[in-house]
Amino acid sequence: MFINFFFDLKQANLPVSLKEYLMLMEAMDQRVIKSFNVNDFYYLSRSALVKDERHLDKFDRVFGHSFKGLENNQDESVTEIPEEWLRLMGQKYLTDEEKKLIESLGGWDKLMETLKQRLEEQKKRHQGGNKWIGTGGTSPFGAYGYNPEGIRIGQKESRNKKAVKVWDKREFSNLDGDVELGTRNIKVALRRLRRFAREGAETELDLDNTIKSTAHKGYIDVKMMPERRNKIKVLLFFDVGGSMDAHVKICEELFSAARTEFKHMEYFYFHNCLYDTVWKDNARRYNEHIQTWDLLHTYPSDYKVIFVGDAEMSPYEITYPGGSVEYWNEESGETWINRMLNIYENAIWLNPIPLRYWDRITSASIMKQLFSDRMFPLTIEGIDQAMRELNK
Repeated sequence: MFINFFFDLKQANLPVSLKEYLMLMEAMDQRVIKSFNVNDFYYLSRSALVKDERHLDKFDRVFGHSFKGLENNQDESVTEIPEEWLRLMGQKYLTDEEKKLIESLGGWDKLMETLKQRLEEQKKRHQGGNKWIGTGGTSPFGAYGYNPEGIRIGQKESRNKKAVKVWDKREFSNLDGDVELGTRNIKVALRRLRRFAREGAETELDLDNTIKSTAHKGYIDVKMMPERRNKIKVLLFFDVGGSMDAHVKICEELFSAARTEFKHMEYFYFHNCLYDTVWKDNARRYNEHIQTWDLLHTYPSDYKVIFVGDAEMSPYEITYPGGSVEYWNEESGETWINRMLNIYENAIWLNPIPLRYWDRITSASIMKQLFSDRMFPLTIEGIDQAMRELNK
């Protein structure tokens, strides 16, 4: 079983060597973990085999495939709502006509007020209803049902993309910066954002001046010059998780291309909208986040800013304090976006959703307006237009 796991890692192009595998086997022989518990073995093998945190997501996928069926099913509860209320016992499927007959509660304030009331009053599990926190119904609260505007509780993933807030701890994956691009076109489009200068140590032969000086002095006089570098500095913000899971491949390709083209680049992750914190590692985003205020005071205004996301969310996430789908933000996303744009004049948004759908998504229209129409599709032509805009 273990040797197959090693070969699976190699086949997935993870940089694991025989030496590291033997070290893992030695740790097993020495009983570093007392019995084969899949969770303990996961952390032990990850420590022994993964040398760079960029490969953690790929390692997790291989591990899950290799040891499928051996997982412990001891999930830690993240809310005080009884787990048995939320077990999937049937999903609610409605026709488009039936969906139109279901009304929302009437706005953010009413939704949050009603949730508080339900939590105080509800004493048992409910299935298929239209009022209480439950499953498979048309209530605004719960899982595996339908409501045009509600709070998702105890559901593995999005189904109808209608949730205003998600009452669960969610795990996102980092983008792989070593993806082999299927095309050079993204790199070529990014190259429009360049401003070259020769600075630093003289490391390159200056052929023209060498010839001129040699001819003038009558002997070989070698002239050197600094390397020609792209002076452009970039802050790159990636929306991750939720509806962005469908766009991971194109985002990884963009990330790989950007790391190649921009020597002065910093990247950060956010979810849906910019708030008071961002992070560099999705696996540690609850513990090692970065204050947005600190970021705004760290990087000067000459940085170019690129946001990448589908801008598909509840409008409340942009316009309301507390509107974040995952936690209670003291200030609205709109406030933080405006703070960012007030410092960085050269900022654009790249959207992986096709342009023809933007007008149908209220949140995308709001975000496009905040960016003064500087939202571009995440296509080769769109990236080309975006880089021209940043060069102005």
